[in-house]
Amino acid sequence: MRRILFIYPNLNTQIGFNYGISFISSFLKTRGIETFLLNINEKLGYPLDYERIEKDVARIRPDLIGFSVLTNQYKYACEIARRLKWKFDIPVIFGGIHPTMDPEGTLNNPYVDYVCVGEGEEAIAELMIKGEAKNVKNIGYKREGSLFFEPLRPYIDLSTLPFKDYEIFDFQKIIDAKDGWVGLLASRGCPFRCTYCLNHKIIELYKKNGYLPKDYLRRHRVDEIMEEIEYLLRNYRRIKMFIFDDDIFTFDKVWLEEFSKKYPKVTRIGFVCNAHPRIFDEEIASLLKEAGCRIVKFGLESGSERIRRRVLRRYMTNDQIEKAFLIAHKKGLHTSAFVMLGLPYEEVFDLLETVKLIARIKPGRMRWSLFFPFVGTEAYRIAKEANMIDFEKMRELDNFTDGTCMRLGESVDLLVEKLRSFFCAFVNGYANVDGEGKYMAIVREIMGLSREDYEKKKESIQKILSEIDKEMEERCALFYTTRYNPFMGVRSDWKDNSLSA
Repeated sequence: MRRILFIYPNLNTQIGFNYGISFISSFLKTRGIETFLLNINEKLGYPLDYERIEKDVARIRPDLIGFSVLTNQYKYACEIARRLKWKFDIPVIFGGIHPTMDPEGTLNNPYVDYVCVGEGEEAIAELMIKGEAKNVKNIGYKREGSLFFEPLRPYIDLSTLPFKDYEIFDFQKIIDAKDGWVGLLASRGCPFRCTYCLNHKIIELYKKNGYLPKDYLRRHRVDEIMEEIEYLLRNYRRIKMFIFDDDIFTFDKVWLEEFSKKYPKVTRIGFVCNAHPRIFDEEIASLLKEAGCRIVKFGLESGSERIRRRVLRRYMTNDQIEKAFLIAHKKGLHTSAFVMLGLPYEEVFDLLETVKLIARIKPGRMRWSLFFPFVGTEAYRIAKEANMIDFEKMRELDNFTDGTCMRLGESVDLLVEKLRSFFCAFVNGYANVDGEGKYMAIVREIMGLSREDYEKKKESIQKILSEIDKEMEERCALFYTTRYNPFMGVRSDWKDNSLSA
C-alpha cells in the first residue's frame, strides 16, 4: 500500500483546520492510499522541531511528502523540505494557496519536486497511483533542468467527495483549543473578484484551460452538510458552535431556504457564517435567524469607498453596508465587521473613514488585520508596482496581525500601528459611547503623539482606557473592548463567554 505524509506548517498564528488536506486525505483513502499528517503548530503540542519531524518521517516511511503551504508559512515549509531532502530520498510536492498563486517560483525551489496547482484530490491520487507526473493534470514537475506544467482538469464535482478526513487531525484537541468552535465548508469558490483574494487568480488559471468561471462556485447538497454535522456530533465532544468558512454562505437563496428548514432539526447549536452587504436583505436575514445563526460576518475591508473601488474592487457603497447591518440588527443577529489596515494607497483620512464607518454601523464585534500582499494576487501587483512593500519584512511575517510589510509613509504607517493596538478606543471615541468625550480625548492624544512618544506612553494610555472601560461596565453602558485575541473588539452586551472567533 502506498503512503503519503502531509506536513502542514502553521506556526505563530491562529490554530487552523486545513480543509485541503482533510478532503485530499479522505479521497486518497478511498483509493487505498494510506495518509499521515504532521500538524506543526506550537499551540497543538507540535512546535517547529526538525529532529522530531525527521524521526516521524523515518517512522512513517512515506512514498511522497506533501506540504500544504500558505505564503506566510512558505519559509518554514522550504526549510523543512531542505532538511528532509538532505536526509531522505523521498519526493516532495508543494500544494495549497502559495504554489497555486506562484507555481513557477515554488517549483524553482531545489527541494521541491512537484507542485499541485488548484484542486488536489484527483491530481494527488493519480500521481501516487501512476508514480510519475507526466500527463497528470494540475501537476507541475521538473525534467532535465526544465519546468513542466500539465493543464488543469475540470473543477471537481463536490457530490463525488467523501466527508473530510477528521481522523488525520487530532480533531478533539483542535475543538478544545478553539473553545468548541468547529469549522465547516458548504461550498467552494466565490462570485467576486476582490484583488486581495486568491479567487480571481484561480478563475484566471481555469479560464486559460477552457473552464467557465460560473462553474467555480459549487455547493455541497444541504443533506450532505446535515450528515456531516450529525457525524461530528456523534464522534466529538464539547462542540459549542459551528462556523461556516464559505466565502459567501448566503449567496444562493434557494439553498439557504432549504438549509434554514433542515439545520434546526439536526442541532440547536448555533452557527456563524459570512455574508456580503450588496446581497443581503430581510429575507436572507430571516432565513439565517430561523436556522439558528448566532453571528453573521461581513467583510468591509475599508470604510473608504475610494480605496474599495480603486484598490480592492469591492464595489459596494457605505450606504449598502449600513443598510445590511441595520437589517441584521433588526432581525436580532449579532454582527461582525472585518477590516484591513495599511492597504495600498491608503491615507490617514482613509483609515479614519474606516473607524467612522464602524462607529456608525455599531457591529456586535469587529476584527481587524494588517494588509498582507499575497504573492500572485492583483493587490500584490498593485503594491509591488507602487514600491510599497518591504520584502525583507514580508519574509519575516508569520501572520497578518503582528506587523505589516507595507510602507505607506511615516504618518500612515504610524496611524496603522496605533489602530492595530487601540482600534476599540478609536471606535469608542468616534461613536462617543460614553457621551462625555472621554474616549475621544484619548484618541486625540494618541493621534498627536510622535512615534517615539507613542512607544513611551502606550502602556500608560492602555491603563487609562482600562479605567474608562471599567466605568462604562459599572454603568452597564455599551462600548467595545478587546476580547479573545488582540485583534478583535466585542461589544459589551455580548455575554456568552464560550464564544470566541
